[in-house]
Amino acid sequence: MNDTTQLAKKDESAAVRRENDSSQRQITLMPPVDIIENSQGVTLWADLPGVTKERLDVKVHDGNLYIEAQAVVPTPAGLRLQHAEIRQPHFARAFSLGADFDASKIDANLKDGVLKLTIPRRDEARPRRIDVRTD
Repeated sequence: MNDTTQLAKKDESAAVRRENDSSQRQITLMPPVDIIENSQGVTLWADLPGVTKERLDVKVHDGNLYIEAQAVVPTPAGLRLQHAEIRQPHFARAFSLGADFDASKIDANLKDGVLKLTIPRRDEARPRRIDVRTD
């Protein structure tokens, strides 16, 4: 930074007006996902930075998988936020589950801002080997 660089001054009155304005829309982001499918099922990883377990909602309804989350970006003690593009990001994503998948056995794990969902196939939908006899 050199001496000609200036920080923009924050208009506190505008921030208060925005907080009190109930018509302000919440910005919803689609989290990026990676999906791997094999004969056992599907594994989905969703990037949800700043999301805690308490602010994460994963549900299945009518054959669809829904992920909704609210991120919390804390300001460390002794520091003041100068600029934020999105203060508390809201994430939402939906996926259609085929009839081959067993929604009652979905396993969910959140670690370091990454949600991992393991969605197994129904037993009858898994490939199975058929033994052939010789007479």
